[in-house]
Amino acid sequence: MNTDKFTAEGKEVILYHAEAAGSPLVIFNSFGDEGEAVWKAARQLSDKDFNLVSISIPDWNRDMSPWQCPPITPQDTPYTGGADAHLKLILEEILPEALKRVGGTPARISIAGYSLAGLFALYALYQTDVFTRAASMSGSLWFPDFRDFVVSHEMKAKPEKVYISLGNKEAKTRNPYLRTVQENTEAVVEYYRAAGIDVTWEMNPGNHFRDAELRSAKGILAIV
Repeated sequence: MNTDKFTAEGKEVILYHAEAAGSPLVIFNSFGDEGEAVWKAARQLSDKDFNLVSISIPDWNRDMSPWQCPPITPQDTPYTGGADAHLKLILEEILPEALKRVGGTPARISIAGYSLAGLFALYALYQTDVFTRAASMSGSLWFPDFRDFVVSHEMKAKPEKVYISLGNKEAKTRNPYLRTVQENTEAVVEYYRAAGIDVTWEMNPGNHFRDAELRSAKGILAIV
């Protein structure tokens, strides 16, 4: 496993190298250090060659949230809307540094994420045309007003492919925020399809926390 490590504003970034020059590059925002597990899972599932840039996010509810939202459980912390600042860091520091280190020019640059990072991956398409494909695995599309945001804003460029998945038990909760996730996700999928976007939509067995690395790997493979 050939890797490079660097930091950007205190965030650890690990680049997992493709074997061939010019292979696609995927930006993956990671909760903790799960990037390696996702990389290994993808390698076990497929021989597709790609570069993975895993960014460890120390303040998840800040960096992955597009705007402010109060805590959704008593144990939760506020969502403080730092997505734009984090995306700026990706575009101006992390991605340029990664491109210096990969072999050749990537065939395409995509973005992927799980949970709130899945929401971030879709949100990024409305802020930049750098990413030509996106994958949102068990994305937090329960996030207040995001469904309305999707239908009232235009993406910077029509993506080549979008992959969206969800666990079939994720909406089975009394939490007023989380129980909207399947309805909102299905509405977004249908909206994208009606707009002529190539969308792969997949339901996985289990709740939000089941097989996160495997689901992430499957989504990434779908867009490389």
